[in-house]
Amino acid sequence: MQAFWLSLGVIFVAELGDKSQLMAMTFATRFRALPVLAGITIATAVVHAVSVALGGAVGGFIPEKPVAIAAGLAFLGFAAWTLRGDSLDDDESKKAQRATRSALIAVTIAFFLAELGDKTMLATITLAAREEAFGTWLGSTVGMVAADALAIVVGRYLGKRLPERTIKIGAAVGFAVFGVLILAEALI
Repeated sequence: MQAFWLSLGVIFVAELGDKSQLMAMTFATRFRALPVLAGITIATAVVHAVSVALGGAVGGFIPEKPVAIAAGLAFLGFAAWTLRGDSLDDDESKKAQRATRSALIAVTIAFFLAELGDKTMLATITLAAREEAFGTWLGSTVGMVAADALAIVVGRYLGKRLPERTIKIGAAVGFAVFGVLILAEALI
């Protein structure tokens, strides 16, 4: 359960203000919420399964203290990355607008590709190197889907009223706190 709750919290925070959350808002303005959420769930489950497998493989070969230090430093890096922010480029925005045949397929493919190498994938790998695999996978998947579900609601109902800078700062602070806690635990 510890791996589940930790992963859920970390990935939820990581997803706030991320480009895939922006994609969720974009798709939500074009398609019904349920197919968008289903596509996000499918893509997230697959990407995070791969992430957990990679993290588990790395974590089994490296002693725990260096993994914890690397994890803490990675989370501090994620804090800086979050402050820098993500945005949809013109190509990604056009893909979201052109996808009209099947919302489920379009969203699944778009999210799968967007998540490869993204900070939530890297955060899941980092968590899986230290925590139990199934709990990490389930927690990271639920955390991301919950954050993107929030984006869908926000995208549909609040539009531009969302204070993007406040969300970025909050997510960055969350990453920094996790990073400092992990580093403190590793070094004490």
